[in-house]
Amino acid sequence: MISQRMLKALPFYEQKSKIFQSLLDIQGQELDEKALTIEDLKKQLSIDTAIWALSIYEQELGIITDLYRSYEDRRSTIKSKWRGTGKVDRDLIKLVSDAYTNGDVKVTFDGKINIEFISIYGTPPNIADLQNALEDIKPAHLGIAYIFNYLIWNEFDRYNKTWDQWDGLNLIWDEFEIHKEGL
Repeated sequence: MISQRMLKALPFYEQKSKIFQSLLDIQGQELDEKALTIEDLKKQLSIDTAIWALSIYEQELGIITDLYRSYEDRRSTIKSKWRGTGKVDRDLIKLVSDAYTNGDVKVTFDGKINIEFISIYGTPPNIADLQNALEDIKPAHLGIAYIFNYLIWNEFDRYNKTWDQWDGLNLIWDEFEIHKEGL
């Protein structure tokens, strides 16, 4: 505690004083509170740890604040909006997509933009946000195709699990469809 360190800095005869002890306890509490406030402010300066400052970032970037969305989804939108400026090319589209998917995507062009989710199975939870972000940055004449991967029977068989083992995982159907272990 700060007050104990401050007390030790005093001459010995003042360390025994009840008045000095009381004053330093009060000052120590104040300094502890200030330190916590400073730590919280530092967290708000990073998108990855911000909570109450997310609405400030959203306002600055022209994003409508939706307090019902998760912090992670809101952070993804902010990151994407920040990244989504400049020349629109494969790298920018990949950078924006990666911000939303928490995985890896493969971006190709063949008259349209193809975005394949290669490191996750199923549909990312905030796909609508990704679609909106990409619509904002892509050239108007290009369409976008989203390619999702799911667990197929051949991969399923490679797990070498019995039905009882699968049942023991307590997966709902949506979780079962996207289940992935180290194959």
